[in-house]
Amino acid sequence: MRPQNAAILAPEWPGWRQPGAGLREDVFSSTGFRIRGSHGHASRQLAGWAEDVVASLFFTFFPADCRICGSPLVRVSRLPVCADCVAGLHPLKGTFCAVCGEALLSPLFRDRGEALCGLCQRAHPPFGKAVAYGSYDTGLRDQIHLLKYQQIRPAAKVLGRLWSEAIRNIEAMIPDGIIAVVPVPLHRRKQKQRGFNQSELIGQSALRELAKPERFELCAGTLIRCHETASQIGLTRHQRRENMRGAFVVSNSHQIVGRQVLLVDDVFTTGTTVSECSRVLLRAGAAGVWVVTVARTLKTADILAMPERVSEERKEGDAVVARA
Repeated sequence: MRPQNAAILAPEWPGWRQPGAGLREDVFSSTGFRIRGSHGHASRQLAGWAEDVVASLFFTFFPADCRICGSPLVRVSRLPVCADCVAGLHPLKGTFCAVCGEALLSPLFRDRGEALCGLCQRAHPPFGKAVAYGSYDTGLRDQIHLLKYQQIRPAAKVLGRLWSEAIRNIEAMIPDGIIAVVPVPLHRRKQKQRGFNQSELIGQSALRELAKPERFELCAGTLIRCHETASQIGLTRHQRRENMRGAFVVSNSHQIVGRQVLLVDDVFTTGTTVSECSRVLLRAGAAGVWVVTVARTLKTADILAMPERVSEERKEGDAVVARA
């Protein structure tokens, strides 16, 4: 039996940086219990040797397991994930819609660089293009859950690195100028409960990984979620649009007027949320909106089966928003 409060050991993931002076560094147990914390560079130097000795003994007698696969962890890290699980996060491969990023399974699309899914052929979404790093139905889901539901904040650095890689598929398409990076917001009650907005943390980490960070400006707080929405599970596309209608407002329009906006979120599910955010940003004066997420769910069967019905639902939703 492994002890419940076993110390976390995990490899350093690529791109990890030593925390700067004045920052607090915590090491957690496999249940989230904080084992130790250190303040400032000087105190870390004084206590470093003793902590290493104690940690080595603790880790020898109380090994921990990876939060994702359960395999034993063999190195100290603030992220309770093994090397194999981090290395197993792969980008999307295949043929995808040139606008929304949905997978296109038909072989007819393979040689068409700008192929569109049935939905985007009939009604172009309000954003210019949406891209994601990988599929949500992989280890990415577990990494995202570590951040969102277990409050393992170091996971944001891994997700931010992946998000920055996804930008490479879209950055050259965005017109010149300083790009406003806007996280999809949480309602204030949910953010207070969680302690942070995961999209904002991912955006902050990603900007440190970009080749040209000076081209991007994080504009957290520009978009506000003004009321809570019901769960989207089980709703039709039209019901999802109605559920999201009026959920977002722009608080600082001067930050986006005439500028290209890069919308940040952790997961692209049906596109309802990012579409509503895009409409609000465009109405507030944004020159264009582009969507980058860490992961996306691929619902090809829905789009291939009934594209005409989906298109009618989208058009009906657009008409409702236009009347608002």
